[in-house]
Amino acid sequence: MVPAGDRSYWLFKTEPTSFSFDDLLKAPGRTTHWDGVRNFQARNTLRDEVKPGDLVFVYHSSADPTGIAGIAEVVRGGYPDSSAFDPKDSHYDPKSKPDSPSWYVVDIRAVKALPRLITLEELRNVKGLEKMVLLQRGSRLSIQPVRPEEWEIITSLA
Repeated sequence: MVPAGDRSYWLFKTEPTSFSFDDLLKAPGRTTHWDGVRNFQARNTLRDEVKPGDLVFVYHSSADPTGIAGIAEVVRGGYPDSSAFDPKDSHYDPKSKPDSPSWYVVDIRAVKALPRLITLEELRNVKGLEKMVLLQRGSRLSIQPVRPEEWEIITSLA
């Protein structure tokens, strides 16, 4: 485990109909690679910033309601997303090559499901979260930083 002072905090968005926090809990070793990210800014974050020991809020988007469902830990830093190389995969990208990958993944392991979904609506009304990336107008990235003080506030809500 990474000491708290050396760790970063993140929010990873997923559509629960594609891959939910419950799916992560059911995965072998409660671990999976976080694939399918097809935004260059989010890709750069996965490749360059997300590190083993970092903690992640798994956020269910495109759901009713949307919100934070659980906590995961990064167990492997960025490496090429092999789904981009497979023409049969829905995340295939013919421009991405094994010797020059366009897309990256990290591996995460479920730490715990939250006792309840912390909804976006609830987060919008919590003092201290006003500057959270998730709550900013136009914020749509699937991989977002979470400040340590925001992490503490949100975990206290659960």
